[in-house]
Amino acid sequence: MAEQADYVTLVSSDGYSYVVQRSAACISPAIRRMLDPANGFLESKTGVIRFDNFHAILLETIVKYMYYNEKNKDARDIADMDFPDSLCLELVWAADYLDI
Repeated sequence: MAEQADYVTLVSSDGYSYVVQRSAACISPAIRRMLDPANGFLESKTGVIRFDNFHAILLETIVKYMYYNEKNKDARDIADMDFPDSLCLELVWAADYLDI
């Protein structure tokens, strides 16, 4: 079995690409399933996941959360992550979609 890359690329609907550590991206069970070779998704071969329903600002905020979560996964009493109020509804929807 081929070794998996340490990084994956997440692409927004408006064409912006974010190169993210696989460990950070895989906090999402949905992304983890897409990248698992046993599931046979194209994303597991290319390491590129396209989100046709996430615009760049939303995807950038999600990526920031992935790293924030990974950095603080074992910490206690951490501050809430700041994000634009204008993204609240979209972030709730995206979090549900990604199961994070």
